[in-house]
Amino acid sequence: MSLTAFIAVASVTLLLCVMTGPDRDDLDEYYTGYRSLGPLRNGLAVAGDYLSAATVLGTTGVIALTGHDGVVLALSTALSLVLLMFLLAEPLRNAGRFTMGDMLTRRAPGRAARIASCTVTLAALLPLMVVQLAGSGNLLSFILGFDSSGFRTGSIITLGVVMTGYAAIGGMKGTALIQILKTVVLLGSGLLVSVLVLDRFDWDTGALLRAAETGSGAGAAYLHAGLQFGGNDLDMISSELTVVLGAACLPHITMRMTGVRDARAVRRSMSWAVCVVVGLCLLLTVIGFGAAALVGHDRITAAGAQGNSAILQVSGAVAGGGEIGALIVTAMTTAIFLTLLASVAGMILACANSLAHDLFHHGLRARAPMAPRAELVTARGSAVAVGTLAVTLAVLARHWNVQALVTLSFCIGASAIAPALVYSMFWRRYTRTGLLWTLLGGTACVLVLITGTDLVSGSPGSVFPHRDFNWFPLTTTGLVSIPFGFLAGWLGSVRGRDDDSAAQRRRYEAVEPWILAGAPPAGRR
Repeated sequence: MSLTAFIAVASVTLLLCVMTGPDRDDLDEYYTGYRSLGPLRNGLAVAGDYLSAATVLGTTGVIALTGHDGVVLALSTALSLVLLMFLLAEPLRNAGRFTMGDMLTRRAPGRAARIASCTVTLAALLPLMVVQLAGSGNLLSFILGFDSSGFRTGSIITLGVVMTGYAAIGGMKGTALIQILKTVVLLGSGLLVSVLVLDRFDWDTGALLRAAETGSGAGAAYLHAGLQFGGNDLDMISSELTVVLGAACLPHITMRMTGVRDARAVRRSMSWAVCVVVGLCLLLTVIGFGAAALVGHDRITAAGAQGNSAILQVSGAVAGGGEIGALIVTAMTTAIFLTLLASVAGMILACANSLAHDLFHHGLRARAPMAPRAELVTARGSAVAVGTLAVTLAVLARHWNVQALVTLSFCIGASAIAPALVYSMFWRRYTRTGLLWTLLGGTACVLVLITGTDLVSGSPGSVFPHRDFNWFPLTTTGLVSIPFGFLAGWLGSVRGRDDDSAAQRRRYEAVEPWILAGAPPAGRR
């Protein structure tokens, strides 16, 4: 039944992409869908992009295995989107045109800034794509009962081809429809399983927590802080800070800010997105505790050390037997399958758009810009290239513990992209040199520091479990790399060469009220 559902979902969603795909030379439709999405639909699409498979599966697993610390992670995930709504959503909509590079270079234009923006976009999203594609093989093996390396490799390649097709054919509007469908199905399935979990305990949350505490094997520590990081408070602060600042600033999320027609619509769409994400985080909390109570720590970790299969295990535990139980399990597996497809498709689209628009159109062409049709062909070709690279890396990494790659993406988002966006939107003295130092310096700092964490070596769950070159005392780099990213941008702007001409500064100051608050530029009131 699950296999039939997968084939049906893949066929229908691919048909939607073909039907809503842009014309051959309609660049604006491919990049923004003519900004035709209403606030509700765009809000559901933002929530769909934000709730990646790594987020849904990982958060549920962490809650099931660590209790209190997992709930804090879920709250941090929701808080990140709230900060984006109140701080950056409207300025990003007003400043952006197609890509994150458009948003950043509004204040500091130049080929170097475009190339740096494209480089950081790929560095932030490619690891996250590899994680989800590599995990898709294991997930489908678990669901369908095929435990062979060949099946996992075939699953990764097949899903990668489908996801690449979504991005190359559908563009912004096509992927948005898939995100909307995924969000609705995920909410419905999560609500159903949460209700069944609570019903098992007669809607007594106290009984659920006590059973989760018993099933976790950790005793009283399960409902207290410190279980995930062994009592290291600095490690927990660093991790949550990275999630709060990095999750919502990733390029495939900020790209969605340009999909609506005006600032009022982006505010309303973000309100819908926050409501959906907060609601789903609450549902995942119930499901995570239900997994600890009904499945137990040993069975969860036997299926995977990170607990990524917990949401499927508890769905089977509460569904029972018979046709109804099979339908419930199929609904949840279909939701996870859709989550995998939609999340990676959105990331491929963001990378492809940045390659075509930031690198090839602006960064590498000194004079004559690309014709719209040529740029659209380049964007679709870039989607195929990015998808092929992600699938290849996922196949190579399918036997590794790739948890470090999730942390890498979030750390780059928090340490390079978030400081660049904040400075670009709100600091008048921010220069092109400061932008380059922020993007490249923050990314380099993360890449250097993460090699010394216990995610890479020195622990059983690391990438190299039998090696130990662990020299950085924290699991995530955020506590050091985030201040470094902000400091690099400040130093680059204050001490670096001010290569922005007076005319460029005047042009930006003329439109600054429009970017920050949607007010008409000076002279047009």
